[in-house]
Amino acid sequence: MTKKGKAYARAGVDVDLGNRLKRRIQSVVRQTHGPQVLGKIGGFGGLFRADFRGMEEPVLVSSTDGVGTKLKIAFAMNKHDTIGADLVNHCVNDIAVVGARPLFFLDYIGCEKLEPRMFDQLLRGLARACRAAGCALIGGETAQLGDMYRKGEYDLVGCIVGVVDRKKMIDGSTIKPGDVVLGLPSNGLHTNGYSLARRILFEKMRLKVSSRLPDSTMTVGQELLRVHKNYQPLLAKIPSSRIKGLAHITGGGLIDNLPRILPPNCDAMIDTKSWKVPRIFQILQENGNIDSREMYQVFNMGIGMVVVVADENAERVISVLRARRIGRIERGKGRTVLKP
Repeated sequence: MTKKGKAYARAGVDVDLGNRLKRRIQSVVRQTHGPQVLGKIGGFGGLFRADFRGMEEPVLVSSTDGVGTKLKIAFAMNKHDTIGADLVNHCVNDIAVVGARPLFFLDYIGCEKLEPRMFDQLLRGLARACRAAGCALIGGETAQLGDMYRKGEYDLVGCIVGVVDRKKMIDGSTIKPGDVVLGLPSNGLHTNGYSLARRILFEKMRLKVSSRLPDSTMTVGQELLRVHKNYQPLLAKIPSSRIKGLAHITGGGLIDNLPRILPPNCDAMIDTKSWKVPRIFQILQENGNIDSREMYQVFNMGIGMVVVVADENAERVISVLRARRIGRIERGKGRTVLKP
């Protein structure tokens, strides 16, 4: 090899660096593995020996997602240890709404160039969240694409697979007028609405990630990097037979996500005064001059997961989940109706 080094590295893809970094994090990834994970790390495919004993008709549930322009906040703060947890938790919630528990997770990182500190933080965040979710991190892909990404930037995508017994699936089909709508609090923006939030905070208000939020001890960056909550362990405390429907409040907010589980003859009547909307959403609405309805379609507005239950089960479920009663199901056309 000449002093100039390898041609591929000069072209922007350092294979040797990638291999060294992947070896460094093997012990971290292995901490997410149980006896179901077979084979060594770094194979062509992740191997998972599923054990469905106790299930009459196991159904695999899969989902894939990213974290959107929340990544821009991580870039600006040069802080990458929470963004992986955002991704894992978002994906776990997406399959939890049908009653599934996670089995394994795979990630994709596309970047301008692998940077050791950034890569370590990302993988440790992914692994930490997978361990907390009882989910094995069994594989992934890292691509150095210098001609596609800006210096110091990357994209992050995940794929999750879980399982649920068909007889315990939650699909909203039994929802009927008179049922109660409960809300579980979010932890800020979670992973949605960042393009609009960034425009308001950084362009209109001319704040920086290091600026203090109005009437807050937190900086803008700290607020925007709050980790997306994982609701699955909490939801698992309630027998699936007591839950009629679950909606993960992500992009589309309460307005677009709740109808995904409603029968066509039911409306979800939401009392928007039944919970205190976190200050960050008030700041965004006031300074962005955004219509209230649009706020509830872009942001979660403080409700990260919605649970629909029969009226007779409501108090027990509220107690276990520490949920808030935010509305009722009434006869209608399959819509979310906001009651100011």
